[in-house]
Amino acid sequence: MTDNHVVQPVRRIVTGHDEHGRSIIVSDGPCPNIFVSDDVQGFGASVAWLTEPGDISNAGNDDAATAETQVPMYPKAGGTIFRVATFPPDTAYSDTAATTMFSEFGGEHARAAAAEDSRHFWFHRTDSLDYGIVLEGEIWLMTDEGERLMKTGDVVVQRGTSHSWSNRSEKPCRMAFILIGSLPLFEETRP
Repeated sequence: MTDNHVVQPVRRIVTGHDEHGRSIIVSDGPCPNIFVSDDVQGFGASVAWLTEPGDISNAGNDDAATAETQVPMYPKAGGTIFRVATFPPDTAYSDTAATTMFSEFGGEHARAAAAEDSRHFWFHRTDSLDYGIVLEGEIWLMTDEGERLMKTGDVVVQRGTSHSWSNRSEKPCRMAFILIGSLPLFEETRP
C-alpha cells in the first residue's frame, strides 16, 4: 500500500464507568475499525462506534467498533453507525473502481437500488437516516433532481434518498456521518 492510500486517522476517545460507577476514559487513540480502498487512492472511512437495533445500553466497557467488527454499509432499522469518511477528488476514481468500489465495503445492493441512469458513479440509496457534517474541504451532494455544494461546517439530513457525493475540487473532503437504520421505503434496498 502506498502513501496515497493512507487515510488520515481519526482520534477516538471513549468513556465508560469503573467498578464504583465513576466515569473514566476507557480508551484514547485512533479508531480501530478502518476501511481503506485498494482501488481508489485516498478513499476510506473509520468507524468510531456502532449499535445494534434495540435498547442502547452504556453498561460495560466493551468496544463496539474493533478492527474485527464487520461494519455494514448502513445499520439495520434501529441500529446506528458513526463513521468519518474521506472522499478524494473525483479524478482519483478509475472507471473500474467507479463500478466496483461498492463491493469493497458490501454495498452492492445500495448501488443497485439507485437510479440506473444516475449521473455519477457514487449514486446509492440506503435504508437509513444520515446526518452528515463536512469537517474539511467541500463536496457536492447530488440527488436525482438537484445538487448542492457543501463546505466545511455544512450539514445534511439525508433521508433514505438516492444520492451521490461528488468531490470536484483538487483536495480531499472529510465528512462525519451518523447513520440510523430506518424502515425501508423501497424493497429493493435490502440485501
